[in-house]
Amino acid sequence: MNFKEEIISLLEKETKLKREELANFISIPPDPKLGDYAFPCFKLGKNPKEEAEKLKEAIKEKLPSFILKIEAAGPYLNFFIKNKVIAEVTLTEVYKQAKRYGSSNFGKGQVIVMDYSHPNIAKPFGIGHLRSTVIGNSLYKTFQFLGYKPISVNHLGDWGTQFGKLIVAYTRWGDKKELEKDPIKYLLKLYVKFHAEVEKDETLNEEARAAFKSLEDGNRENLALWEEFKELSLKEFERIYQILDVTFDSYKGEAFVNKLVPEAITEIEKKVETKISEGALIVDLEKENLPPILLRKSDGASTYHSRDVAAALYRLKKYKADKMLYLVGSEQKLYFQQLFKLLELADYNRDKFVHADFGLFRFPEGKMSTRKGNVIFLEDVLNQAIILAEKIIEEKNPTLKNKKDVAKIVGVGAVIFADLSNDRIRNIDFDWDKMLSFEGETAPYIQYTHARACSILRKSELDVRDKINFERFGIEEEMRVVKLLYNFPEALEKVVKTYKPHHLAQYLISLAQAFNEFYHKCPVISEDKNIMKARLLLVDSVKRVLENGLGLLGIKAPEEM
Repeated sequence: MNFKEEIISLLEKETKLKREELANFISIPPDPKLGDYAFPCFKLGKNPKEEAEKLKEAIKEKLPSFILKIEAAGPYLNFFIKNKVIAEVTLTEVYKQAKRYGSSNFGKGQVIVMDYSHPNIAKPFGIGHLRSTVIGNSLYKTFQFLGYKPISVNHLGDWGTQFGKLIVAYTRWGDKKELEKDPIKYLLKLYVKFHAEVEKDETLNEEARAAFKSLEDGNRENLALWEEFKELSLKEFERIYQILDVTFDSYKGEAFVNKLVPEAITEIEKKVETKISEGALIVDLEKENLPPILLRKSDGASTYHSRDVAAALYRLKKYKADKMLYLVGSEQKLYFQQLFKLLELADYNRDKFVHADFGLFRFPEGKMSTRKGNVIFLEDVLNQAIILAEKIIEEKNPTLKNKKDVAKIVGVGAVIFADLSNDRIRNIDFDWDKMLSFEGETAPYIQYTHARACSILRKSELDVRDKINFERFGIEEEMRVVKLLYNFPEALEKVVKTYKPHHLAQYLISLAQAFNEFYHKCPVISEDKNIMKARLLLVDSVKRVLENGLGLLGIKAPEEM
């Protein structure tokens, strides 16, 4: 039973508001004492306080049987659901649906093409890549869980002027043995050296542009170097993705779409006015209060914008996309405003394109930069987290089986959650202690709560499927957990509506905290078998929802810690 939908049906008849409006207005009050659902009456008249009282009188004789009472509190009408009903409905559904609890057809099969992670070839997989990768992975899983058809595209940065720079750097200062020894770090060293040398000799930039143009023109030697850099980089990236347990439906990146650029430009030129400026092809967006878009350089080379236009047209055609979601940092806001405006001018539906931007990881002294070489390798962070997890497990549970496997799950989960627990639009100051903390609002805290629930179930000798007396539920700590379990599907809907996984992360923290409070105040193993059976079902439900929720964040839940 969906209590919110039933309340919407009731209010729809009395208020004449549309279901969509009512669904957006009805909320869960921050304080359980204010009920289970609250409806703000601001839309009903000039005096919402009076409107709340009038609405209460109008519907009090028509209430569905699951509602205990309604109260007008200021401009709000609050609905209270009977404890027995919400406990029975929720715990029965969690047990019955198990790993599918919270899933739905909310997305109705909409195709969402998601562009995320997109590391640059021949550059390190730094901590900065974590954000796009784990936010995208979590959204992908949640979209899938709620009935969408997501398609994950890793739009590799495997083309562009940076390869001209690397080719020049490797040709001038490269060492084959050093490259094979530690490819990515050596290529980073060359990249940093190039930018240091440019400060002394600006002609290197011209040389790099010429090298990239020759690459575009099919120069064999440069293509061979590019292939080698790409192959070495992909091996590095794949290792990181395996640690994070992330996969993609497509790895088609810049190099692939570069071949589609001429056709895409022709398509744009049919619909949008372009002009030549100093030998380059541009679209003037002055009327749109945006800078011009460069589609083709004066030397004929493609640009980021022309390649992204080609990628967008390709994806629309191939995948029949209903939405195209770009998970790229906030510093690229203007870039995507230009891109989306150009596509809109070319008669493509603007609503299809979404830039889900996010803040950056920052050093205390400023943001990270590959050019300056101040990059923290993501693999180093993950390995450090795993080592720390091993030490803590050794101290707290030295007899634990599969300690190394559990440490990997806990360590990697800690890093992922440190990112996803933040609103994606916020910048994150890089802090080893905070990121790898195993206390407070962290993944290890949630994982430990899950392991505690598993332990309780192992120690009990009762089958949670035994007949339950739901009248037994009523203690405040029990009901707080029950109501949070009931609200799990709504938390997931909030994630897909806002493209923000932190709503799920914060929900899981709230559930873990509520469960631990329940555990300390309400003995589960009891002489009263009826109470024991009811509470064991509650424990089992928490275990399932924590596991489901962590899984949607891309984090595993060990049964022992």
